[in-house]
Amino acid sequence: MLNYTIALSAVVTILHKKLHPTKTLSYIIGMLALPFLGLIFYYLFGQEYRKTKLFSRKNVLNQSRVKKIQDQLELNTKKIEEIDDLLEEKSKLIPLLYNNEKSKLTINNDVKLIKNGDAKFKMLFKDIEEAKNHIHLEYFIINDDKIGTELLNLLCKKAKEGLEIRIVIDDVGSSISSKMKRQLKDCGIEMYPFMPVWFSNSTGKMNYRDHRKIVVIDGKIGYVGGVNVSDDYVNANNDRYWRDTHIRIVGEAVKPLQILFFTSWDFVSGSELEITKTYFPEHNCKENIPVQIAASGPDTDWSNIMEAIFVAITNADDHVYITTPYFIPNSEIITALQVIARSNKDVKIIVPKKSDSWIAEYATNSYLEMLLEAGVEVYHYTKGFIHAKTMVVDGVFSTVGTTNMDYRSFNINFEVNALIYDKEISGQLTGFFNDDLKDCEQLDLESWQNRSKRTKFIEAVARLMAPLL
Repeated sequence: MLNYTIALSAVVTILHKKLHPTKTLSYIIGMLALPFLGLIFYYLFGQEYRKTKLFSRKNVLNQSRVKKIQDQLELNTKKIEEIDDLLEEKSKLIPLLYNNEKSKLTINNDVKLIKNGDAKFKMLFKDIEEAKNHIHLEYFIINDDKIGTELLNLLCKKAKEGLEIRIVIDDVGSSISSKMKRQLKDCGIEMYPFMPVWFSNSTGKMNYRDHRKIVVIDGKIGYVGGVNVSDDYVNANNDRYWRDTHIRIVGEAVKPLQILFFTSWDFVSGSELEITKTYFPEHNCKENIPVQIAASGPDTDWSNIMEAIFVAITNADDHVYITTPYFIPNSEIITALQVIARSNKDVKIIVPKKSDSWIAEYATNSYLEMLLEAGVEVYHYTKGFIHAKTMVVDGVFSTVGTTNMDYRSFNINFEVNALIYDKEISGQLTGFFNDDLKDCEQLDLESWQNRSKRTKFIEAVARLMAPLL
């Protein structure tokens, strides 16, 4: 009786939080059916921290140096028409992100697309070798396997040369031995876990996780994208091909990446680091690729990246090409894709045929029929596991980052994407997409509808759990 009384009190609390109806219903059903287990599950996975401001960024954003940097990056949104010829209609994204989180559009940038982890680490190791002042890393996954050990040993080498090395790792996603942690500490490297948990091996979906992959070197070079630090990402295990996309940025867009790192560092370290000019040096980048860094998570008032994706899709004039490892979208994204596909726009989506999570695979598949019915072309990647998180719109706008097309990335995890307004980069990313299509099977609506009743039932159950994944 006591369990039910507590569960009913929790139900009232959930109703007052005004969560998404499907998510609310999922929690209520769990509470009433299994009150004790339901309460534990809600405590672990259902807390909404966006409104509680648990993840404050004020210690960083209020520092005079950061305010000055942000002022220098200021772009008067009323003068966006000056670059409309370049951005076309995609310029509508700029004021959206600016109004949400003061995300500035940076102009002077050089951007290099990177296909797969082996190419990324080859480039990253070279940049680290040449670093002179500091190296900042923030990763969901750092494992001290072969590639991870190589990276960490290189960082130790640079720390012994006198460089400042700071690392933020997600405590659930990462796995570093005690021996390696002692080695890093002895080398003078500072490393902190993000929201430590007691039993990380069994809490793969524990809220809230730092899903970002950021590297900043000397305040001049930045990396962001889908590639974590693990042998899986460099295809070292040989059991399954891993396809991913990352980018390397030189120029002004590195500054907002640096600020994002400092907000995480402030949270995990508990110390107020004085942010000096050294971390934001002048750059000599001559390229002019417009880039906007979009971040979202429980520390933001709005689902910034989801809203940017939504606006980009709904403003498409010709085509939208999406690659995502997990497709468990909200109703807004589903509707946007259906509407433009039915408006005779070319909409193509690549998802893995075989996921690294069976429940995510079934949940993803549960959404595909409604897209096929609307005219969206859906492709199953068959060469291995495709982990890239990219989108190209009209050959003008593209995004590469850490955000999956799912509830968790849109609403719960800390994520970061680079929004790139450039025809050449969009063209290169379209080339990546077309190459990946060669390793895909296109789904046929009639054949897909003939899936077994058992498969459809499992998909329906997985979909019911989608808001909680």
